[in-house]
Amino acid sequence: MSEFAEVLAALRQVRGINPFFALDVGRPDESWLPGTALLEGPALRDTIDAIATRYNASEPRVAASLFFLSYTARLLSPLTATNLPIDVRPENLWWHHDRANGLSVRIDTPRLGPRPAEALAPVVEAVHAVVPVARGLLWGNAMSNIAGALKMVVRAGALSAEEAEERGNQLMTVPPFEGAGEFIPFPGEVTFLRRSCCLYYRVAAGGKCGDCPLVK
Repeated sequence: MSEFAEVLAALRQVRGINPFFALDVGRPDESWLPGTALLEGPALRDTIDAIATRYNASEPRVAASLFFLSYTARLLSPLTATNLPIDVRPENLWWHHDRANGLSVRIDTPRLGPRPAEALAPVVEAVHAVVPVARGLLWGNAMSNIAGALKMVVRAGALSAEEAEERGNQLMTVPPFEGAGEFIPFPGEVTFLRRSCCLYYRVAAGGKCGDCPLVK
């Protein structure tokens, strides 16, 4: 099987888990921006400002965190489920933010690439350059999405809870996910407690997430 066919087949296999696992392929219409627009120009700042308005977030770092939480959920959920290093570098992405429907992403070419941490690193730096939100918080968002994806994969019956925890723990042995949190043993379920907080509780109608370290 060619790399092209392997990636397409893997994405088709997991897209039915839930909408976050559906990563589309191919060039979209002109309303979408290339992934490289995240790294230069006004698009990222404008999107973070739009998120701040939508969620009534008075702190720019909160909106920046919510952007990256959404961005990584849409990329890391299918990558975690397929367990393949699908190329999600900005140069192989298209993205679109709608004030009503939020963020959408898709890949341009179904191919393999670097590990997710390497693919996400330029976007972490771009977000940090626009809004000085802590890099550790952003990487915590990514790891939280990986843990959430593993939970869904277990519920779909593709992995046991033990296998999912092992996959997650392997990620957290190396930077930038090192120390991002811990998996809490619980029979038949993936339970994760992150070290940082995504700040969602600081939006007007927000609350604390299930893996939040502030939940007592």
